[in-house]
Amino acid sequence: MSKIACIITDLFEDIEYTDPRQALEDAGHQVVTIGLEQGAEVTGKAQDTKVTIDYAAQNTDPQDFDALFIPGGYSPDKLRGHEDVLDFVRHFAMYQKPIFSICHAPQLLVNAGVLNGKNLTAVKQVGQDVINAGGNYFDAEVVIDPSGLISSRTPDDLPAFNQAIVQALEE
Repeated sequence: MSKIACIITDLFEDIEYTDPRQALEDAGHQVVTIGLEQGAEVTGKAQDTKVTIDYAAQNTDPQDFDALFIPGGYSPDKLRGHEDVLDFVRHFAMYQKPIFSICHAPQLLVNAGVLNGKNLTAVKQVGQDVINAGGNYFDAEVVIDPSGLISSRTPDDLPAFNQAIVQALEE
């Protein structure tokens, strides 16, 4: 069983959180929510899904986790201005721990400065940001980088994304 940090705040894309979380938990993994304030309740943008933040990024040691999961929506954009969040994200890239990124999630990776030379996908409007940050953007259902970064574009890609992230944790 792996312990996965899910970094999230208000206006996340509900299905991009709930669906992968369920797939990970069904496979026996633990998903822990990391945000700006421990105990805060954050809300999804489409279905008003409520999520309670287990731990604040500033008070949490990323070494305690095996992988990082970043749902899309507006959440990554709201999080990328917080240095403690960026430091938390940088840990996973530095140690080549798996990072699961969907839709707008690469916005957070752009600001963390961890995309140089990495292969990934994102929702199309984030593709240029990925390129500008030194990443190699592909318009594909799932892209798996040798570093452990697994990315998908939109909710339409969730079945393939979920399969890829669960499989990555089995290896």
